[in-house]
Amino acid sequence: MRPPIRLPEISPEAIAELDQMYRTTRNVRLRMRAQMVLLAAEQHLLAPEIAKIVRSDEQTVRNWLKRYQAEGTAGLTDVPRPGVTPKVTPEYREQLLKIVRQRPRSLGRPYSLWTLQRLADYMAEQTGIRISAVTVRVYLKAAGIVLSRPQHKITSPDPEYEVKKRRLKTSETT
Repeated sequence: MRPPIRLPEISPEAIAELDQMYRTTRNVRLRMRAQMVLLAAEQHLLAPEIAKIVRSDEQTVRNWLKRYQAEGTAGLTDVPRPGVTPKVTPEYREQLLKIVRQRPRSLGRPYSLWTLQRLADYMAEQTGIRISAVTVRVYLKAAGIVLSRPQHKITSPDPEYEVKKRRLKTSETT
């Protein structure tokens, strides 16, 4: 059986900091870790009892309590995990926003409106970085830009087109 982990007396400032973290963070994992430490510090509960309350594994509670003892509240945050470096650079994002604000025909394209796929293709030609249309949408949305579907409007060169169109609509409703 493992010896119980007991936190040494924690200062009121540290308790206040943990309480603030518990009450204000939007990160669920960080909130649960702060709760674990608060239960151990304020109510003097042991790891098995805390594990039941937070619905976690006893060893997980022990690990977080040890990490708190070693590093303080900074130790409750997740460490960065390695992963693939992002393809999209800040320069790419800047160029994407510059391009989307221009008309495609002014850039020598045979169409007059941007679509997400057209933007992705054009940017791949210009930068050599291929990303999906969905990723383009994410970066545009982050910048407050939303591409909408083009509105098709039927018109005619006939000078009496509007009169005929109104006449047709009124005859359909009656």
